[in-house]
Amino acid sequence: MSGGPAGAAPSYRVWALPGMPEVREGDDLAKLIAATEPGLVDGDVLLVTSKIVSKAEGRIVEATDREAAIDAETVRVVARRGTLRIVENRQGLVMAAAGVDASNTPAGTVLLLPEEPDASARLIRDGLRDALGVEVGVVVTDTFGRPWRNGLTDVAIGAAGVRVLDDLRGGTDGYGNPLSATVVATADELASAGDLVKGKASGLPVAVVRGLPHVVADASGDEGARAMVRVAADDMFRLGTSEAVREALNLRRTVREFTDEPVDPGAVRRAVAAAVTAPAPHHTTPWRFVLLESEESRHRLLDAMRDAWIADLRRDGRSEESVAKRVRRGDVLRNAPYLAVPCLVMDGSHHYGDERRDTAEREMFVVAAGAGVQNFLVALAGERLGSAWVSSTMFCRSVVREVLDLPESWDPLGAVAVGHPKGTPPPRPARDAGAFIAVR
Repeated sequence: MSGGPAGAAPSYRVWALPGMPEVREGDDLAKLIAATEPGLVDGDVLLVTSKIVSKAEGRIVEATDREAAIDAETVRVVARRGTLRIVENRQGLVMAAAGVDASNTPAGTVLLLPEEPDASARLIRDGLRDALGVEVGVVVTDTFGRPWRNGLTDVAIGAAGVRVLDDLRGGTDGYGNPLSATVVATADELASAGDLVKGKASGLPVAVVRGLPHVVADASGDEGARAMVRVAADDMFRLGTSEAVREALNLRRTVREFTDEPVDPGAVRRAVAAAVTAPAPHHTTPWRFVLLESEESRHRLLDAMRDAWIADLRRDGRSEESVAKRVRRGDVLRNAPYLAVPCLVMDGSHHYGDERRDTAEREMFVVAAGAGVQNFLVALAGERLGSAWVSSTMFCRSVVREVLDLPESWDPLGAVAVGHPKGTPPPRPARDAGAFIAVR
């Protein structure tokens, strides 16, 4: 904060602007604001509620079905709980109901957000310069809920002539400690300050902040509020819980080519922790995961498996050309920077002395082990790691147990190649779920 006489404590003033009439489509907001004789000076910041911007721009639409209006404004559903939806809207903002508002508008209509809030802010700023000869900043505000916090607050959805972010990285705090992650959302702080005096139902849609001239930007620092929207690659909370699960399931693809980038062993262990939450019979834990983190251990296993496979193929009467071709198909494991061998253990299983029931008992454990492997693969996808579940160890279990020094009771269930995908897998072909459903 700044302002006041030299040596005085930093301070600023904020007040609501009285005298604004009801706004209608086609109104010039800058002229309406100027007509209130606001007494603006250079360095002031105007905080303008998005509702009046939307009304002036004709963003009021007939909508007997508000949900349909939300659908039309939605680009991506972030999270859904009952009828409540958090979505990314056409402006790139993540908010409840896409910003579609049924308050302060005639019955049977809804207000949509301005199409380009930064452009709206620039238009108001330029109009005030022409009408009053002042250089001010303009922030278009809207009301948001926030992750992790109860209650609503106003934030900036559009801005002109305002330094929307104050990047303090590279500086030091009062104790000389380096600031490495501090970027202040100045425009949001201005918006919330203005909301304290505008209110939600008081008919005061514009506020003025005076005493912070340093936040008013010249052309080089005028990024607009769009600069405050976090890009997808940096957004650690891009999805709601159920959406994140579905996204991880969709990301779970068989990857056969990997980069040379090392795999974080901690990420694999987190995936194992997810794997062992799978359901299992009789309160058992039928999963074991052997993690081959050294190149030597991987090659030793794969060489032994290759030799066993070649011997099997030759016993089957395959030609040497056919043998070589089939062995090459196993390169997905050899080229991966990390391998995991999931194993089934039958500890805690029941023996009935009846072939039918004993077979069903084993099948229960196999299904539980498969559920654990699926959890493992999905969790790897959530860690942004690619994987390929290959069945080969199931055909030479004794070899695998010998090479990896595993107990006789551990049954390898294939091997999982893990690594960072080389390139982006092609889109997954759509499947009609109805083709896999029988209703009785």
